[in-house]
Amino acid sequence: MKRREHNAREKTGAGGTDIHPSAVVDRGAELADGVCVGAFSVIERGAVIGARARIEPHVVIRGGAVIGEDTHIYQFCSIGEAPQHQGYAGEPTGLEIGARNIIRESCTVHRGTADGRGRTRIGDDNFIMAYAHIAHDCALGDHIVFANGASLAGHVDVGDHAILGGFSLVHQFCSIGAHCITGIGAVCFKDVPPFIIASGHTAKPFGLNTKGLRRRGFDDESVALLKKAYRLLYRDGLEQARALEEIQKLRPGHPHLEMLCDFVRGSRRGIIR
Repeated sequence: MKRREHNAREKTGAGGTDIHPSAVVDRGAELADGVCVGAFSVIERGAVIGARARIEPHVVIRGGAVIGEDTHIYQFCSIGEAPQHQGYAGEPTGLEIGARNIIRESCTVHRGTADGRGRTRIGDDNFIMAYAHIAHDCALGDHIVFANGASLAGHVDVGDHAILGGFSLVHQFCSIGAHCITGIGAVCFKDVPPFIIASGHTAKPFGLNTKGLRRRGFDDESVALLKKAYRLLYRDGLEQARALEEIQKLRPGHPHLEMLCDFVRGSRRGIIR
């Protein structure tokens, strides 16, 4: 074990790395300055770990995983494992995790598939709590929170600042919009538009995420406009196309209204109703 530790330090060329003697780090892995690897963790050939990342004990990081600087991965996580996809035949696919993410205990994050995006992507500054699962070919933005046990099937998109409540489940190919929040145990079979609260099995809309928007600096005018847009989309009995026309009349060119309308128009599975 001491020899493996020496080889890992030699590979990085950086005396500032801190690798426990029981960790198994392949010579073909790339570890930047200041990386810390805990006891009994395994890092395979082809994995890339950014500066000052902290890998706690008993973590497995497969080849093809790229992890950004200052990311902290807690014990018993499986990062970059092969996708749970019956068509996967061992093709070289990848996983990209950005900077300053926190990934808590026992999370599983799978790499992409050759017939999908080829890569699973997680942005920056996300907080992924214990036992969460992110499947193959998902794409996550920045500043997202996954509460304990939240799980994504394959090919799911999650927008910036979204919050998934504990044990929320998202069906494959769904999209979760920016700044929305799901309740505990929400089951999403359709797309969740940005800015709203979704809850239940099957998930339904429960108003605008007003507290979250104000917390992120949305001004009173923007919140008021989004409240009107929500009523048009969900409360006034309008057909979806007509509702979108009326929303755009509220304040033409307003960026948040445009984001909402673009999301609904581009929905692959239809939005929750």
